[in-house]
Amino acid sequence: MSYALSRVMSTATASYAVYALSNPEHLGQAVDAGKHEQEGYDLLAQVFGVRDLAVSTFGVLGRGRTVRTAMWIRIACDVGDGLLLAARAEDDEVRAKVLGVTMTWGALNLVALTLDRRRAAKVEAAKKVGSAAGTVVSKVADKVT
Repeated sequence: MSYALSRVMSTATASYAVYALSNPEHLGQAVDAGKHEQEGYDLLAQVFGVRDLAVSTFGVLGRGRTVRTAMWIRIACDVGDGLLLAARAEDDEVRAKVLGVTMTWGALNLVALTLDRRRAAKVEAAKKVGSAAGTVVSKVADKVT
């Protein structure tokens, strides 16, 4: 199955990964980190970039099970990132921003995966119906000829 929506989300995540690697200071700025914390957030953004690029590669280039696994990993990482970063946030506005971004991204990945799985199930069911219909048609043709 193609898992088209999951591949789109994986491509978008890979784009973020490249951004995180090339502009690591964005994370500390987004969470209003102080100057003494910025270096740690820069490193964390780079770790996110490497991780997201690796997982996204499997999500874009993999086959069915690999894509599904990459998506579940992506969703788990989004939830985990959100909870850990929100716990460190010093004010409610930053906490809401962190949770909003990470949980929304996780939810979009879950929606993409769910829709792709439903589409795959429908295609599989259609193949079974087509196969059964083909079998019936060939049996009727055999009896007629």
